[in-house]
Amino acid sequence: MSATTQMLDTHPLDITLDQEMLAACIDACLECAQACTSCADACLSEKMVSDLTDCIGSNLDCADVCDAAARVLTRQTGWNVDVARAVLLAAATACDACAKECEEHAPMHDHCEVCAQWCRNCEQACTVLLDSFS
Repeated sequence: MSATTQMLDTHPLDITLDQEMLAACIDACLECAQACTSCADACLSEKMVSDLTDCIGSNLDCADVCDAAARVLTRQTGWNVDVARAVLLAAATACDACAKECEEHAPMHDHCEVCAQWCRNCEQACTVLLDSFS
């Protein structure tokens, strides 16, 4: 059981969303943010770092957006479905862009392959949760 699941289970408010789906999305966002931050750092250590500037920028954007999405989704008090939709869409969009960029570099850099996989995982989790709002 993740910390996210434990905290949602102990929240005093009735959470109207599917808690398992919500926890999976929050965890995916946090994992993606970590993977993107790590990938950006690894890119900075590559010999041809100048070839990776777009990848680094995409990594950092995705990490920031996913981190913000996780924080917004974690807060259940004063829940605003419109804000949740917007942050999920932003995270899914950032994940797709970052995954595409990392996939270009994956044949040469293993860290980009790993990052792309975590981005795709997060994109899917955000999309699934977003679709549940309809």
